[in-house]
Amino acid sequence: MRLVTFEYGGRTRIGALRGEDEVVPFDAGLPTSMVDLVAAGDAALDRAAAQLGSGAGVPLTEVRLLPPIRPRNNIMCIGKNYLEHAAEFAGSGFDASQQQAVPDHPVVFTKALSSVVASGDPVHVSADSTGTSDYEGELAVVIGQGGRGIAAEDAYAHVFGYTIVNDMTVRRLQRQHVQFFLGKSAATYCPMGPALVTRDEIVDVTKLWVRTTVNGEQRQAAPVADLIFDIPTLIATISVSVLLEPGDVIATGTPAGVGIGFTPPRYLRAGDVVEVSVDGLGTLTNPLV
Repeated sequence: MRLVTFEYGGRTRIGALRGEDEVVPFDAGLPTSMVDLVAAGDAALDRAAAQLGSGAGVPLTEVRLLPPIRPRNNIMCIGKNYLEHAAEFAGSGFDASQQQAVPDHPVVFTKALSSVVASGDPVHVSADSTGTSDYEGELAVVIGQGGRGIAAEDAYAHVFGYTIVNDMTVRRLQRQHVQFFLGKSAATYCPMGPALVTRDEIVDVTKLWVRTTVNGEQRQAAPVADLIFDIPTLIATISVSVLLEPGDVIATGTPAGVGIGFTPPRYLRAGDVVEVSVDGLGTLTNPLV
């Protein structure tokens, strides 16, 4: 299923996409938030599937999509997880965190929940006084069954589904503060969506491609198979110390082609439109203001 959170008739609802132009709202018997639906497990997901098959639909044009899920914890992100991006970042002069171009272990940081916005929402790059805003298109994993000490071989059993994240960044703040949090957590700098696609819809996640365009020009394109640290490794590594909870979001890293990888850097400006597409998950589109 392609699950969505949306506003309709003055209410925030959850439901699923049916076809390309219709949303089926979930009714009685199901949780009213996506985090609670994820936490409710397989039985709730089965009821949701039944409602998708029989429920009345609403035209997609009549609803406002919201971020598909708003987790209880910060968005977890992975830095330098594609070889070519690790190289371009190391050569950009903006990596103040360490001198090692390709990490031996996953580089994990978080983005504040207040940075999360939906597909279609504006991103306020004009609030960046440094003029160094950048894009990072990424596949994101949504945790289903949580836990600590999850073994890599068991990791996919803990994946509920997948979505798309644009890990937007104020590069000067990222370099200035060494630790990534402030540069990554500006308001509106975590577009997410448009949908949360359940794991059963994706036959082999490693065969998906992540692509990013700015004003229609392709800047990023790489398969998920190119991750330095794959999804099971990320879940196992994070859960060594972090208690993963249902609905937690892990953005898996961005391919080469970010703005700071160009000479001179190609930063984002008001009026630009950034689109991030992942096979089977749709396209996350955000105008910049």
